[in-house]
Amino acid sequence: MRSQRIFQGIAVSTAAAAAALMLTACGPSSTPQAQTTTTAPGTGSASPEAPSASPPSSAAPSSAPSSAAPATSTPASPGLCKAAALSAATDASGGGAAGSVYMKLNLTNTGPESCILKGFPGVSLAADNAGAPIGAPATRDESAPVVDVLLAPGQTGSAVLRYTQAGNYTDCAMVDAAGYRIYPPEDTASLFLPQPTKACSNAGITLLSIGAFQPA
Repeated sequence: MRSQRIFQGIAVSTAAAAAALMLTACGPSSTPQAQTTTTAPGTGSASPEAPSASPPSSAAPSSAPSSAAPATSTPASPGLCKAAALSAATDASGGGAAGSVYMKLNLTNTGPESCILKGFPGVSLAADNAGAPIGAPATRDESAPVVDVLLAPGQTGSAVLRYTQAGNYTDCAMVDAAGYRIYPPEDTASLFLPQPTKACSNAGITLLSIGAFQPA
């Protein structure tokens, strides 16, 4: 009898266990399911941080000195001498021949900057400082070459001026001239050089000739 009860107890326990297993299989699982986490790109802690990009090896450091040469300004070339910065004088040491007088017409730079005399001045006899020219202007004597004459402040350039005596011409309508009106090369302003002499008022007679400026 005891063996039979033991066997019945085991059978009941086994049946209870089997029933419990069936109930568990049919009911909801109590074991939590593994959750799948979706992480936004670039924000997940599981992804390692991308290393920052290194600067290109060819880029020069900002502190490196520039290899460009410093800009240099070219000094301006001297301009042509103008009447406002010149003084005029004559030197009659050239002598005379056949009723003519040869002299040097000297223009001196009285300005603060260097300038250039180049070519032939305009020269005529004038009645006074403000008067109009008398007779014909000087013709050009091209026996001396045209050169650049650089005048530093205080320096002088010279041109050979020839004056022919008015009395040499029988048809000269002779008048008094107070001196010479002188136009530097390529200048519209003039200088007056006081030097009284005789002039011919008729323009058909030329009393003057002038050469190109040369260094004094």
